[in-house]
Amino acid sequence: MLEIKGLSYQVEGEVDILRDIDLTIADHQLVVVTGPNGGGKTTLAKAIMGLVPPTSGSICWNGTDITHMDITNRARLGVSYGFQQPPRFKGLRVKDLLALAAGSGSLSHEEGCQYLTRVGLCANDYIDREVDASLSGGEVKRIEIATILARRAGLMIFDEPEAGIDLWSFARLTETFRAIHAKREATLLIISHQERIIDLADEIVMVQGGRVVKHGPKDEILPQIMANTVSGCSYMREEAK
Repeated sequence: MLEIKGLSYQVEGEVDILRDIDLTIADHQLVVVTGPNGGGKTTLAKAIMGLVPPTSGSICWNGTDITHMDITNRARLGVSYGFQQPPRFKGLRVKDLLALAAGSGSLSHEEGCQYLTRVGLCANDYIDREVDASLSGGEVKRIEIATILARRAGLMIFDEPEAGIDLWSFARLTETFRAIHAKREATLLIISHQERIIDLADEIVMVQGGRVVKHGPKDEILPQIMANTVSGCSYMREEAK
C-alpha cells in the first residue's frame, strides 16, 4: 500500500507546487493521475520516486517510511519510475539493460525475450539492439517497461507514457498496461491525459493547483471529467474556489 500524508513541496520556499496532499492507494490497483497542465502531477510522481524532496509530509510504501530515502533504496523496495522521455544508452544492448534491471550479471536469452514479448516487441528483433537513437520513442518506452518488469517492481510509476509515440505504439502500450494489471503483480500509478489510459483505471486522482481535488472509482470520476471537458472544465474552476 502507498500512503501519502500532508505532502507539500515548495520551490525556493515560496512557490507551492504540492499542497498538503493526502492519498492512499491499495495494492494491485491501477490508478491514473490526471488534471490540467502545471497542476503538480509530475512533481507528485517524482516525489514518490525520490526525484524531488518534499518540504513536508510523509510517504510510506508497504509500511516503510520512504520520505527521505534515496532513489536506489526505494528501487530496492520495489518502487520504479518510467520517464516521459526514457534515456538512451549508446553502446548498451537491450539484453544488457534487462540484465542490469534484473539485478544479475547476465540474463538468459530466453528470459530477456520473455520480457520483450510481454511489452509487444518481437524479441529476436530487439534483444541484441543498442538502446540508442535508432529506436523510436514507442520502442524505447516499451523497452523501459520491460526493464521495470525485469526489476519485479511492486510499484510502477509512469509519467505520461503516451508522450511522443505513434498511434500504433500507443495502442500496444495500453494493452501492455492492461496485461500487467490483469496479472495483479504490481500497483500501477500512471500520469496521463489520455482517455484510453484513463479508461483502464480502477481509480482516478484529479490534481489541480498542487492539490488532490477528486479521488475515487473510475465509474464515478470519469463521467465528471468527460462532462466538464464538454462544458469548458467548469468542474475544475469550481474545485479551485
